[in-house]
Amino acid sequence: MKLKALVTAAVVTTLALAGCSVDHSGQDASKPTIRIGYQSFPSGDLIVKNNKWLEEALPDYNIKWTKFDSGADVNTAFIAKELDFGALGSSPVARGLSAPLNIPYKIAFVLDVAGDNEALVARNGSGVNTFPDLKGKRVGTPFASTAHYSLLAALAQNNLSANDVQLVDLQPQAILAAWDRGDIDAAYTWLPTLDDLRKTGKDLITSRQLAKDGKPTLDLSAVADEFADAHPEVVDVWRKQEARALTTIKDDPTAAAKAIAAEIGLDPKAVEGQLKQGVYLTPDQVSSAEWLGSEGKPGNIAANLESASQFLAEQKQIPAAAPLKTFQDAIYTKGLPGALSQ
Repeated sequence: MKLKALVTAAVVTTLALAGCSVDHSGQDASKPTIRIGYQSFPSGDLIVKNNKWLEEALPDYNIKWTKFDSGADVNTAFIAKELDFGALGSSPVARGLSAPLNIPYKIAFVLDVAGDNEALVARNGSGVNTFPDLKGKRVGTPFASTAHYSLLAALAQNNLSANDVQLVDLQPQAILAAWDRGDIDAAYTWLPTLDDLRKTGKDLITSRQLAKDGKPTLDLSAVADEFADAHPEVVDVWRKQEARALTTIKDDPTAAAKAIAAEIGLDPKAVEGQLKQGVYLTPDQVSSAEWLGSEGKPGNIAANLESASQFLAEQKQIPAAAPLKTFQDAIYTKGLPGALSQ
């Protein structure tokens, strides 16, 4: 009980310090509230939020959107039972489903597959032009994120370890500030911060390249087990809106970029360019055997998460890798593929 109390206290403290921003607009105290954690990278989440599609589709609920800086913070919020849905990368999900966290949530959607929208960038003037040049250098990345996972994979691929560099745990905005001050020599992060770094730096490797080498990373949406069990019809409605957003990205990228730009404060043209850097699946692909799968038949995404868990264990980021069944059981296949039809 003492350990549990310490963990709870740590979670509450972390949430208080996480710098989350909450959108309480239009809240009606007489309605139940659906709590959604999102991040500011280009995704269907931002399209759904900006267009208020959930508010229209679920008029009997309040929709509370809370912004988080990283998947680690989203995991913390799930542990504290502060979220019903949350967006986070595949590495934080693998960590969350593995011991000791064992977070009771399921993967219900694939937001995107990381491409050139996540990368390791070296700062001009840092003396870093190749991987061997990273030895002894300060490299910023948000710990426990997909970028952190990809950074470790990239180092291992180039016969380096985390001990060969000075890793610095920084959120994207803090990375940008440290970069501008010259406090770090390189950084592995994601859009939109990534494009700011590229103005005065150069890519050493992108997540698209790592995916080709067998280390793909994804941005996923999770739903709390308790919420999914109690409200499967709401999960269906939410997935339909996320599928609608993916279709918009494919069929009307201008409209998609406009909605996302309004949420992250960038020019729509710049966002259109950023959307081209990621890999956005179609709804049919999301519910294919390669990804989520179909009802009762979890897709190959479970093997991807198992691989991430194994890598995290090898890197001593978690005590031990979880078995494949853990991840298969954590894919929310109820209603697929019909739940994604519009």
